[in-house]
Amino acid sequence: MVKKRVLVTGGSGYIGGRLCLHLAAEGYAVTSLCHSKIPSDQDWVSKMERIVVGDVRDESFLEELAEDKYEIVIHLVSLDHNQSNNSPTLVSAVNITPVWTLLDVFSKQGLKKFIYLSTAQVYGAKLNGKINESQKPDTQSPYGLTHQIGEIICNYFNNTTALRCHNVRLSNSYGSPVFEENNCWWLAVNNLCQMAYLEKKIVLQSDGSPLRDFIHGWDVCQGIQKIIETSDDSLTYNLSSGITISILDIAKTIKKIFKSRYHIELDIIKAEKKMNTVVHNYSIDNSLIRSIGFKPKWDLEQGIHDLFSFLEKNNA
Repeated sequence: MVKKRVLVTGGSGYIGGRLCLHLAAEGYAVTSLCHSKIPSDQDWVSKMERIVVGDVRDESFLEELAEDKYEIVIHLVSLDHNQSNNSPTLVSAVNITPVWTLLDVFSKQGLKKFIYLSTAQVYGAKLNGKINESQKPDTQSPYGLTHQIGEIICNYFNNTTALRCHNVRLSNSYGSPVFEENNCWWLAVNNLCQMAYLEKKIVLQSDGSPLRDFIHGWDVCQGIQKIIETSDDSLTYNLSSGITISILDIAKTIKKIFKSRYHIELDIIKAEKKMNTVVHNYSIDNSLIRSIGFKPKWDLEQGIHDLFSFLEKNNA
């Protein structure tokens, strides 16, 4: 059986490093596009078909890369939520222009499928009720705005070329990093677990009432694989656990697991509740991606245990 050739941009990033491992284990020939250097983890390196170092902002580099005739491109490169508050010139150059360039260049070389990692933040911050893919975007941050524009570019190429594009609106991912240098400890679940492990306390930046949908990194990989393999022509998928939980309940779960592992009772310190704060209950509907075979396998407690195991191994 001939392996399908997949190019993953941002292949050494927080999501990319794990996704490359997952797809390689599933029998794909994975080329990882890394921005600055090849990772030092030789076990990871040995599983890649090819590793290239380059900048997705460099059109001539992408034109040369496209000559290798990939069947699938998965585009993960983006500034994170905080970095996307920088100057519009920088943010557009990283978050928007490469989407257009990749689609233009690779569609001319016979690419069959393009998967764009977007974000549930395109729905906005004031979520209420069941959020499915038909809901109109209401972006309220530069991060969400740039991904909405990226989706529009994908939609254009999906409508005007033979290339099949899929937008993946990811909820809040978490989980231990594949590479120690991955910048992932600002993510809510990761951050609270690290704080509990290193500082023996849990300090919340809010009163704990905000609600989030958290999905483990390995489930993210599984969801993307289902989109690679489906013949369904849906343009956009929510990729989420489908379970909404408050930050306070996350903290309580971490506290419970920490006590069971280390026999220490942690304090949870909450910020004062802001006046006139209204929290609406919502869920990010994942029934569409479930219809193509996706089913989350990692529950929150399992993911928290895994984070503590990583911290034990790397911070002892």
